[in-house]
Amino acid sequence: MTPHDDDNDRWLWLEDVQGAQSLAWVRERNAESRQRLEAWPGFERTRSGIRAVLDAHDRIPAVTRRGAHLYNFWQDAAQPRGLWRRCTLDEYRRPQPAWELLLDLDALGAAEGENWVWGGAQCLGPQYRRALLSLSRGGADAHVVREFDLVDKRFVDDGFTLPEAKSEVAWADLDTVFVGTDFGTGSLTDSGYPRIIKRWRRGQPLAAAVTVFEGLASDVAVSVSVDTTPGFERTVLRRAPDFFSSEDALLVGDALQPLPKPADAQLGFWYGQVLLSLRSDWHDGGTTWPRGALLASGAAAFVAGRPVWQALFTPTPARSLAGYALLQSTVLLELLDDVAGRLEERRFDGTAWHAREVQAPFPGTLSAQSLHDPLVKDDALGQSYLLGYTDFLTPDSLLLGTAGSDARELLKARSAFFDAQGMRVEQRFATSKDGTRVPYFVIWPAGAQADGRNPTLLYGYGGFEVPLQPQYAGSYGVAWYARGGVQVVANIRGGGEYGPGWHQAALKDKRQTAYDDFVAVAEDLVAANITTPARLAIKGGSNGGLLVGAVMLQRPELFRAVVCQVPLLDMRRFHKLLAGASWMGEYGDPDQPEQWAWIRRYSPYQNVPPAGTRLPAVLFTTSTRDDRVHPGHARKMAARLRELGHEALLYENIEGGHGGAADNAQRADMMALEFAFLWQQLGPR
Repeated sequence: MTPHDDDNDRWLWLEDVQGAQSLAWVRERNAESRQRLEAWPGFERTRSGIRAVLDAHDRIPAVTRRGAHLYNFWQDAAQPRGLWRRCTLDEYRRPQPAWELLLDLDALGAAEGENWVWGGAQCLGPQYRRALLSLSRGGADAHVVREFDLVDKRFVDDGFTLPEAKSEVAWADLDTVFVGTDFGTGSLTDSGYPRIIKRWRRGQPLAAAVTVFEGLASDVAVSVSVDTTPGFERTVLRRAPDFFSSEDALLVGDALQPLPKPADAQLGFWYGQVLLSLRSDWHDGGTTWPRGALLASGAAAFVAGRPVWQALFTPTPARSLAGYALLQSTVLLELLDDVAGRLEERRFDGTAWHAREVQAPFPGTLSAQSLHDPLVKDDALGQSYLLGYTDFLTPDSLLLGTAGSDARELLKARSAFFDAQGMRVEQRFATSKDGTRVPYFVIWPAGAQADGRNPTLLYGYGGFEVPLQPQYAGSYGVAWYARGGVQVVANIRGGGEYGPGWHQAALKDKRQTAYDDFVAVAEDLVAANITTPARLAIKGGSNGGLLVGAVMLQRPELFRAVVCQVPLLDMRRFHKLLAGASWMGEYGDPDQPEQWAWIRRYSPYQNVPPAGTRLPAVLFTTSTRDDRVHPGHARKMAARLRELGHEALLYENIEGGHGGAADNAQRADMMALEFAFLWQQLGPR
């Protein structure tokens, strides 16, 4: 296939997100897609079944500890926009906790005539009297900020408020916040995020706030982190030149003290220690530390430029660091062992570190969350943590653990949404074009065999160092497994399954590596007689939408159908659309001729083949309110395919932001449309 540039893009007008002409075109596509997809006989039953899963009352409420309470945001059929609420740990232990309601978003939206979607809260400790709430219209990344009183349970009159923008805000104290927002011309980066951080005092007009930090217009963003731990108070200001690097500085009075770290390393303070996660090999003081390692040093020595590093974790070919949780004297390491979760402890006694392996459920996905609040004096939960476990066939469970012990208390467990009797999960390895072994999971429905007759859905992402780990998905049980569908999850390069090296193997000019890996998995599925191209569909969202958009054009004979969600597709213009400039660290800069030379080889929008070339059927889904990945990508790609006679449907939800949906009803509807498309294309077993 010969790529071509299209500087005279006849579909450019579809980038006008709210334009009357483009929205009329979108409504036509939506109506056409609904007519086609709702004609599938199982549509209504699938939609109601998925909605029941999403609204189930035994879902585990995700909580965040602040002082004496665990905070949760909850959505269900009765409260589609959601409730912000809290309870104590003792109350949370009950099968049906008595939650204290803080804010009803449905009632708020009705009273104010707004379609508010929850964007999170920052609570000010240690009294936890005030919070800064983020609310978005329709689920966009841009949000308003409003100060909320957690005792009176109302918004604060004349409190801190910010108009709609992609803002950065953090408490300094009760009467002061640090804020980055749209202050006017020149205050945002090319990516649309804050370029300036100011100190804003209560009662002061925003225009009078004092600048404390500035980045460059070419940066992705600037940010601020405030640590109010008694005796360890720190404010760290950060500018990110690209998605994977940063320059950090301590704010000392009104002065900035640069922090000596590798540009692409991630830095975190923890009491008197500093933790450093490496993305590249680092030569320091005669020692070479490998990428993927986690290092620790005394914070004072680090700030003074005389750190003494110790490795808390060093990667192996099979093991990588997925994350960590900070307790009072223990760091809990979340590890990936050939994509399965492990847990280890590193305890600091004030002088030395002590390692311990934790016995935990395996193989699946573990997620550790600290319950320690450093602002609580003599914290009784200082060494406590929540441990979540799930895998493809095991519903989520939540346990309460204590560092130093393998004994855990079961707090919550979800009911099964599908019958897993007779189902099985298999981890296999495909061989990519360059000889690399690429892992993937096959989730087999009951009774399925490798006879080449299985409707199979292959999912991938492969970007931004994000790993795809085993997850229980009740919606797939209802809509896919129960009908005999096989699901496959590909752990291709570009992701974080094996640490930063696995990601960097598909960066920029090496992007094709991720696509080769995905194709290798597809070919392995066919070679193993799990399925055939006529019964194989692929699915991906965002960067994964770019993935499936690229491979469906590179290897159209391998696939029957494609679900392409909130995708990037026009890589000639991605950096000019919304937050796109922030991803040049991942893909490169198409305005640089030598970089466009390798981007253009895979950019889907520039590689649509002429009429008469057989392509898989494709469904694009996006959201008008997605202000991260521009809906114009999906719109224009659908239009270009259709004008050349290819089969392409588009469904654009008006709300939802980058997640595609704002509430469970919209999520269930969108998913039902996607499954209807897949079953219409692949047919029943």
